[in-house]
Amino acid sequence: MVDHTTSHTPAPHRARLSDRWGGANILPGLALGVVIAATAYLVRLVPGLGMVSPLVIAIVIGMAFHNVVGTPVTAKAGVKFCLRRILRFAIVLLGLQLTLAQVRMVGATGFAIVAVTLAATFFATRWTGRLMGVDARLSELIAAGTSICGASAVIATNTVTRGSDEDVAYAVACVTVFGSLSMLLAPVLLPLTGFDAQAYGLWTGASIHEVAQVVAAAFQGGQAAGEFGTVAKLSRVMLLGPLVIGLGIAAFRQARRTGGESGSARVPLPWFVFGFIAMVAVNSAGLVPDAARPAIVSATTFLLAVALGAMGLETDVAKLRMKGLRPLALGAAAWLFISALSFILIAVFFTG
Repeated sequence: MVDHTTSHTPAPHRARLSDRWGGANILPGLALGVVIAATAYLVRLVPGLGMVSPLVIAIVIGMAFHNVVGTPVTAKAGVKFCLRRILRFAIVLLGLQLTLAQVRMVGATGFAIVAVTLAATFFATRWTGRLMGVDARLSELIAAGTSICGASAVIATNTVTRGSDEDVAYAVACVTVFGSLSMLLAPVLLPLTGFDAQAYGLWTGASIHEVAQVVAAAFQGGQAAGEFGTVAKLSRVMLLGPLVIGLGIAAFRQARRTGGESGSARVPLPWFVFGFIAMVAVNSAGLVPDAARPAIVSATTFLLAVALGAMGLETDVAKLRMKGLRPLALGAAAWLFISALSFILIAVFFTG
């Protein structure tokens, strides 16, 4: 008797399904990404590195492995799986850390300052990048990382921007360097600002790049400043969804104008961001148990570290060097812009 149980599915089709949905071929790359993320957490135990984001450490480890040892061919499918499926799932989970109640805590004026600063920084950075001759995709990634939430915003925006892995690595480096400078300088400048606890917290939340950096800087101004700064920063992170959706719609329309229907088909809208917004709604409705929140935060950060580690496994340092110092200068200009604009808006509208 002839066994026909597998004859209905052509072999090439079965292979494609395996590649796409997680057959055995994704396991080596997936395991490598998990090991890199776990190593990043171990590195943070080294004295002095505890405040460095595991996302940043993961991409550095991935880059070191790729450029010194070399990413195995057998790991390629799993690496791509990390960059696509795991990244998008982690961004959806990120929504469970945010609630609409946080916006109310910041207040209408505070949220308006955060939103205006974010939008102005994003568009000013893209415009400055054009003037400086920086590649448009890299400029957009630096703009997103500076204006919203550092490395998480860079990798989320790149689902639409479609920059190279080197672009992502360079943008992450920029927001890490200048966000760290803000983290160190803001507490030193506090006595000179004349800000009270809430105004100082709002300044850190509206201007510093990474959430961890905001927490470190804001609590230097006291408990009230730390809590207000953290909430202001999370309100800023909430705007990640609308920004990425807006960029996706703009890219979709641009493709239709320049490439017809075939062009538009190559620029999918970031539908997973609607999942992010849905999770914000779920969390705002109080459907997430308080006991589950620490585990969700830890899992989300770890999955993002896996994705960033995978990004490092596809990043060529030689190509990174070819980009030169102009993007770094753009990152510095964006950092100064967001720090100064948020300071002025708070001084005029929040403390006046």
